[in-house]
Amino acid sequence: MIQKALQNKFFLIISLILVIISCEDREIITIDSQTAPVVMDLSTQSLILDSNFPDNQVLTISWKPASFNVPVQMSYQLEISADQTFKTFFILGIATPPQNYLSFNTVQINEAAKKIGLVPYQAQKMYFRVTSTTGLNNLPQQSNVSSLTLTPYLASPTYNYTDLYLIGAATAGGWDNSVSNMNLLPLLKTSKTNIYTFTGFFKADGFKVIKQKGSWDAQFGLGATPGTLDTGGGSGNITVPSDGYYKFTIDTTALTYTLEPVAGPTKTYDKISIIGTVNGNFDTDTELTKSTFDSHLWTLYNVKLNSGEFKFRANKSWDVNWGNNNEYFGVATQGGDNIPLKSEWNYNVYFNDATGNYTLIPVK
Repeated sequence: MIQKALQNKFFLIISLILVIISCEDREIITIDSQTAPVVMDLSTQSLILDSNFPDNQVLTISWKPASFNVPVQMSYQLEISADQTFKTFFILGIATPPQNYLSFNTVQINEAAKKIGLVPYQAQKMYFRVTSTTGLNNLPQQSNVSSLTLTPYLASPTYNYTDLYLIGAATAGGWDNSVSNMNLLPLLKTSKTNIYTFTGFFKADGFKVIKQKGSWDAQFGLGATPGTLDTGGGSGNITVPSDGYYKFTIDTTALTYTLEPVAGPTKTYDKISIIGTVNGNFDTDTELTKSTFDSHLWTLYNVKLNSGEFKFRANKSWDVNWGNNNEYFGVATQGGDNIPLKSEWNYNVYFNDATGNYTLIPVK
C-alpha cells in the first residue's frame, strides 16, 4: 500500500512538471492594433439638399480599414455630430469588412441633420468620424474627424408610431382602402404599443382594421371565434350587432379585441377648432370639419402647423376647451394643459369631442 501511494505521488509530480513546461512553451497571443480607420474621402465638401429629389444619392463616405497583428472580426460605425468634439453624436450607419464605405440619399442626410440639431435652410458643418471595434465592441479605434458644409431643408417630424385604421361598411370610411380616402379613421394609440382603442358610432355591419392606407397586406379581421383576430387575407369581418356607439379595443400582440356598447353622447357642437401658437398666436382659430357619419368626430387634413402649442375648443369660445400635455395623441380633458407640437409640418388632425381623444399624424 505504501509503495502504491508513493507511485501515485510520483506520477502526480511528473504531470505537474509537464504542465508547467507546456505552459512555458506555449505562445501567448495578444491582439495589437496596427492602424486606426482613417476617413479617406467625402465625395463632396459642400451640400445643399433639395427636397424635390429625395432618393438622389448625395454623399458617399469611405475609409481606410483598421489593421491588427492577427486576423480579427471587425465592424465600423460611422458617426456624425454638430461639433468636432463629438460630445453628442448620432450613428449614421454600420458596415463590416470588406465593405469600407457607406452611401446616403437626400432624405437620409436631411433626417440625420435634424437629429444632430442642424437648422433648416442654413449652411452649417456636419462632422464625421469612424469607430472600429473587434468582436463585442473591443479595442475601439477612432478615425480622424472630417466635415462638410451642409444646408438642410425642413425635415419631417420624428414620428415613431404605427397607426391602425378602421375600414368597412360599419365605419365612416366604408371599404375603400385608397390613400385618398380621408374618412379612414385612425384608432387611438395608447401608452402600450400593442393596445389601440376607438370610441364612436358604428353601423350594424362589418369592419376590419388595416395598418396602411392603400394596402390590405397588414390587416386584422375576425379570427376563429368572436373576440379573436386573424391577420391573414382570408380573415372575417368583425360584426356590429346594431347601430350605436361602441368602444373598440384591439391587442395586436395577443390578437384579441373587444367591442362594447357605450352611451351615446348628448352634447353636440357647431364648430370645433384648433387655437394656439401653432397657428401663430392664441387669437387665431383653425376650424376642423365635422363628420357626416358621426357628429362627434372632427378632422383636418394636410394643415400646416407651426412648432408651438395649442388646444381644441368649441364654438370659438374658451367656455369649452380641451388640452393635454402629450404630443401627437392622447385624451384631452376640459381645461387641460396646452398640447405641445415640436415640429413645423403638415398634419392630419383627428378629434373626438365626446371622449377628448385626439391624433395628429405628420403627412409624409
